[in-house]
Amino acid sequence: MMPAGASRKSGDDETDSSGTGVTGQEWQRLDRWLWIARAAKTRSFAAALIEAGKFRVNMVKVDKPAYRVKVGDIITSSVREHVAIWKVVAFGKCRGPASEARMLYEDLAPPPPPKSSVPAALRAVDVPSGLRAPGAGRPTKRERRQLDRLKDE
Repeated sequence: MMPAGASRKSGDDETDSSGTGVTGQEWQRLDRWLWIARAAKTRSFAAALIEAGKFRVNMVKVDKPAYRVKVGDIITSSVREHVAIWKVVAFGKCRGPASEARMLYEDLAPPPPPKSSVPAALRAVDVPSGLRAPGAGRPTKRERRQLDRLKDE
């Protein structure tokens, strides 16, 4: 409760009546939104990723953690080989469970291709027997014994 005569700062968060922790503000800092939406484990890690140029907002590269994100913005991240595309739906008041964090964005990334149960090294049809596909790594002890038996025949 606020004392009489005190006024709220314009940056204070107000939660909606649903109790989800979603605020009614117009914008939020990008590093804070990423942390609340559980895209980064800590806010400082989110800021470091932003400064490294791993995020775009509405196809514009962002390098400032204080970039103002608004509802409807499209955030694209490329960390390692993983590309994520999110549409900002709401802002959170504080970091909560993952179920609440998923309500802050809409995932626009296409689903990943299904993984085959057969390893890539075994799918290669044109590899002669006894030779390993490039990048398949060293043979295991069992594979080496099988190769030795094959060469002896």
